[in-house]
Amino acid sequence: MNRQEQPQRVHFLLSKLEQIVGPEGLVSAPEDKRQYDTDWLKKWQGDSCVVVRPATTLQVSQVMRLCYENQTPVVTQGGNTGMSGGATPDGSGAQVLLSLSRMNKIREVDALNNSMCVEGGVILAQVQKAAEQVQRYFPLSLGSEGSCTIGGNLATNAGGIAVLRYGNMRDMALGLEVVLPDGRIWNGLRALRKDNTGYDLRDLFIGSEGTLGVITAAVLKLFPRLTTQATAWVGASSMSALLHMLSVLYEQCGQRLVAFEMMSAEALDLVLQHVPASNSPLQGQHAFHALIELADTHTDSLTEMLETCLEQGVEKGYIDDAILCMSLSQRQELWKIREGISEAQVRAGHCVKHDIALPISALDEFVVQASAAVSALSPGLRLINFGHMGDGNLHFNVLLPGGLGSAEIKTWTQTLNKAVHGLVHQYQGSISAEHGVGQLRRDELRIYKNPVELELMMLLKQTLDQNQIMNPGKLL
Repeated sequence: MNRQEQPQRVHFLLSKLEQIVGPEGLVSAPEDKRQYDTDWLKKWQGDSCVVVRPATTLQVSQVMRLCYENQTPVVTQGGNTGMSGGATPDGSGAQVLLSLSRMNKIREVDALNNSMCVEGGVILAQVQKAAEQVQRYFPLSLGSEGSCTIGGNLATNAGGIAVLRYGNMRDMALGLEVVLPDGRIWNGLRALRKDNTGYDLRDLFIGSEGTLGVITAAVLKLFPRLTTQATAWVGASSMSALLHMLSVLYEQCGQRLVAFEMMSAEALDLVLQHVPASNSPLQGQHAFHALIELADTHTDSLTEMLETCLEQGVEKGYIDDAILCMSLSQRQELWKIREGISEAQVRAGHCVKHDIALPISALDEFVVQASAAVSALSPGLRLINFGHMGDGNLHFNVLLPGGLGSAEIKTWTQTLNKAVHGLVHQYQGSISAEHGVGQLRRDELRIYKNPVELELMMLLKQTLDQNQIMNPGKLL
């Protein structure tokens, strides 16, 4: 619509939407919309024509049918905690922002089937708590778990710290309920672990970032509750040495290995410098560090098992030093360091971030080459390298010097992205491991994605979203 038609169209939409969701389901005042129109990083600022907050799947269906018939773009939003601008409207004032915040019911918990049916707007922490109440465990764990929603977790195929054992969100879902762009409802809420009756439609929508439909509910997998843990921090001289330590843990501990979180010395130093009350876990200097955690459902002591692995690591020269946690408070201190990296980066200045995934066997060689490539651009750039080493997901970030203007930051960002992502592509890796594509990586996706893959994705989009109203400008 052009600017002259827009006020009339918005008035029409507001009237029709209010009939569907009621006055309590609409947010139209600019000052009230701002929290929805701005991503939490404050990196993207949009301007929706209205925020609509349906309370039921039927209302979502009616909203989508109205928008489809009037060719009005729709941006779906969960907890607004994304890192790639995938849930932020553009600045046209023509897009409807559909928030699932009122769809926050846990419909069913089935402990015998190890499953739970929840609506898309349920907060992740509430799912974790509901699982605990029936002596079960839901393993997705994120820094934003107190505010992110299950619908958003599914739309971005969220990962987190337990991917090593439990997989991504795709691996934790059994079935979905989805409202299609034209308002039709697909009820795929089957709590089955075997269903060989055709195409797996569920996986079309998981990771689609709101471009194919609205995930209104899901059946999630539950797991046995973990009752024992063992945690350690190790230091090593190289990434290669840590990879060998990871191999020892795999061989000796199997599925008990829940986390293997790596950080470089530079990343640790940044936390120690900018996060209050943080202390180095080890004496001496180590080029790389790792936080290791085992967990199990049995009361058998994991501490001895982990201690044996650490001893083997020292004997074989894979690690130079290690500490084994002997208390809950000590464990919390170690995780505080790992989780403090994001806060430290914000306080230190502007970081150019790369959320990448590579084959685990290629991590060492990649880090060596990527570090050299960044140093060749400017020896003064500081590398903040950390991530979920056990599943191949690195956050290979570059801290820029202070005092740069926005134009200089933009130029450096483009230069560094080209260098790092180009190398990722050579190793057949991914330029977005867990944060999604959104609008942040959309243009780069067209460079690095296999042309046949990209064409198939476009065909699916055109088939399911014929009017091209779902989250335009994101992912594709």
